[in-house]
Amino acid sequence: MLADFIACHILMSREIPPILAVGAFFNNTVCVTLGSEAYISNSLGNLDSPDACRQHEKIARHLLRMLDYKPHAIAHDFHPDFHSTRFAAQLAAELDVPLIAVQHHHAHIAAICAEHQIDNPVLGLALDGIGLGIDGNAWGGELLCVNGSEFQRIGHLHPLHLPGGDRAAQEPWRMAAAVLHEAGRNNEITQRFPNQLAAATVALMLQRDLNCPPTSSMGRVFDAAAGLLGLCSTMTFDAEAAIALERAATRYIDIKGWPSALQNGWEITQDGVLNLLPTLIYLAGVRHTKHDVDLSAAIFHATLVAALRDWLQQSSERTGINTITCGGGCFLNKLLSTELRIQCTAVGLTIFTAQTIAPGDSGIALGQAWVATRLIL
Repeated sequence: MLADFIACHILMSREIPPILAVGAFFNNTVCVTLGSEAYISNSLGNLDSPDACRQHEKIARHLLRMLDYKPHAIAHDFHPDFHSTRFAAQLAAELDVPLIAVQHHHAHIAAICAEHQIDNPVLGLALDGIGLGIDGNAWGGELLCVNGSEFQRIGHLHPLHLPGGDRAAQEPWRMAAAVLHEAGRNNEITQRFPNQLAAATVALMLQRDLNCPPTSSMGRVFDAAAGLLGLCSTMTFDAEAAIALERAATRYIDIKGWPSALQNGWEITQDGVLNLLPTLIYLAGVRHTKHDVDLSAAIFHATLVAALRDWLQQSSERTGINTITCGGGCFLNKLLSTELRIQCTAVGLTIFTAQTIAPGDSGIALGQAWVATRLIL
C-alpha cells in the first residue's frame, strides 16, 4: 500500500509534471509528484550506511512502481558525493530522463513555497548546519531571492573557520576556538580548553589556516555559542549543542522574559553579509555560572532574532519583496522561529515557516521536486 511508505502529502498550487526527487544526506526522504500533489516518504535517516542506502533505493523504486508512471525528471542535491546523487544519476540513465541538481538551500526555501502554495518571488532565509554552495563552500546561513527555479544569493553569514573540517561540526569547542581566533585571541585557545588534547593543534591550524575551510553555517554559530558558554564541548547526538543552548535560554525566558538584544551585537555590510562576531565575543567573556550562562543564552537568542529581523527588513526594502520563507533545521528552535515571526510581522513582513513538513532536511526532497517542476513546465 502507498500509505505504508508515505509520511505526508502536500497539495501543490497547480497541476505539475511527475517528478521523482531523492533528497539529500541527512534525514533523507524521497518525494514523488502526481497531478497536483506531492507525496513525501517516511524519513530513511542519514544515508551513512549500506543498509540505509539500499533502503533509499528500494523506497524510490517502489514508489515509482506503485504510482505506475515514468517521471519527467529526477531531482537531487547539488552535492556530487551523496549516495542520493549517485543513485539519481543511475536511475535517470536507466529511465532515460533528465537529471536536475538543486542547490541545498534553494530546496529548503522551495519546500516552504510548495507547502504554502507560493508562486511569487520570495526572500528565503535558510539556516541550517551545512549544504554545498554553488561556489564550492559550505553554506548554512543564507539569504536568497527565490523565483521558482532560479535563486540569487543576496546575503550570507560572515564565515567562520571549521578547524579540522567535518570534525568541527561534532566538537563545538573547536567552533568556539575559531571565534577566539577570528577575534585575534588565538593565544587564549589552549588556556580556555585545557581538557582538550587537540587544543594546541587547533590553535596552530587556525593560525596557519591548515584544514580550516570557511563556512557560513548558522548551525556552527549555535555550536560556537554553546562551546563558549561551556554548555557542550563534544556532541553525542545531532544538534546537541544547539538544543542545550535553547534549553538554557528557555530556562531564563520562562521566568524573566526576553532580555534586550545586545547593542552593536551585529553588523550588516553593504553587500549583505551579517556578522554575529560581536555577540559571540560577548559570550566569550561570560562567567560559567548557571545564572550567567542561562541569561547569556537568552541574550544570544534575543540578539540573533533582532539581527535577522534587521537583515530581512533591509533586504525587503532593497528588493521590494516582503514575503519571507524560512527553512532549514535551525528553525526547529522554537524560541528563534516564534520570536522571529513576531518581530518580522511587527515591521510589515509576511513570514512563512514549515507546518506540515519539518523545516530540516526531511523536507529537501519536496523542495527539489518543486524546483524541478518549475524548470520543465
